[in-house]
Amino acid sequence: MAKRVVLAYSGGLDTSVAIRWMMEEWGLEVVCVLVDVGQDPESAESFDDIRARALAAGAIECVVVDARNEMAEEFCANAILANARYEGKYPLVSALSRPVIVRHLVDQARRFDAGAVAHGCTGKGNDQVRFEVATHALAPDLEVLAPARNWGMTRDDSVDYAEKWEVPVKATKDKIYSIDENLWGRAIECGAMEDPWAAPPDEPLTLTRVRATEPIELTLSFEHGLPVAIDGAVMALADLIRTLNHRAGSTGFGRIDMVENRRVGIKSREVYECPAALAIIGAHGELEDLVLERDLAHEKARLDIRWAELVYDGMWFSPLKEALDAFILETQRHVSGDVRLRFEAPGLLRVTGRRSPHSLYDYGLATYDAGDKFHHADSEGFVKIYGLGIKTWAARQGAKNATPRS
Repeated sequence: MAKRVVLAYSGGLDTSVAIRWMMEEWGLEVVCVLVDVGQDPESAESFDDIRARALAAGAIECVVVDARNEMAEEFCANAILANARYEGKYPLVSALSRPVIVRHLVDQARRFDAGAVAHGCTGKGNDQVRFEVATHALAPDLEVLAPARNWGMTRDDSVDYAEKWEVPVKATKDKIYSIDENLWGRAIECGAMEDPWAAPPDEPLTLTRVRATEPIELTLSFEHGLPVAIDGAVMALADLIRTLNHRAGSTGFGRIDMVENRRVGIKSREVYECPAALAIIGAHGELEDLVLERDLAHEKARLDIRWAELVYDGMWFSPLKEALDAFILETQRHVSGDVRLRFEAPGLLRVTGRRSPHSLYDYGLATYDAGDKFHHADSEGFVKIYGLGIKTWAARQGAKNATPRS
């Protein structure tokens, strides 16, 4: 086993305990990497406070990396272009952040001459797959350690272990929710939500608490598939996402409650808060409907599903995902324009308008009014040729000519 390990550190119970546990059980020096992908530290803490906790737990160093713009401009951006929603619902909140974190884990492993990286995932979650497969893709020589798969401790045991070694965690045995947060949204598990029949409690929800007293209408502008402005105000993608999370979320929009098929083969009940992600993806899809040619739109919709599955399954750095990126990027050349959105409490979104200089919508072809320029007589021959194969089949082999069953 390596003598030094770089740990993906969140400041939570599991990764804080993992520092001391790997020191005591495996005799390792631990370097922590805390990657800021847009999560908000708890209100009473800063990233400096969390870094201090890692050092107090025994880490020889804790590096804090600001990856918020990287998260937005590469990872969220590609998800927008692909309309990425796993199983048609989940916009890949945690799945998008893991390859960002792994990239910096590997960089710091090289910097500190470590022979391994580590994560705090359990043996039945998706994130262990994402961390490990991404590491193998970027640094096949590095060992990957998963202390939480080895120590056999319950949450209560971990709290006791932290107390024994004076690891300064804030977790208690009464804290029942597991929450992962980044720029793209929040993922909430455990507690009452483990029963798919139980209504999700309001307690852990923050982004989608209703605060607005009136409907909110805004115009989202896109250039080559990516949102660039709200109501004409141009802003960086990270800032635009944060703004939409606040504005759309204030109407209660963006909450997802689903039973999800995990990569490891089990079903889990998940609750997500993703106001900006769902609003942007919805608007982007509406703009694509306006500008993409029919066959291209249909094929892209099919491949969008595969893209989301690959990223959910931890294959961000795979050759197939990269090839799909190239196809998807090519489809976005003309996906520019505006989409008007109306948010209404509790949690409703309506698209009330869309426009583009590259629109394939032709009023003269679509209207039934006096301006109609479609040549209706042309359709007679088209329909005859189009249906000729079915007509031939019906005459020779159709149901009326079938041999009766005995």
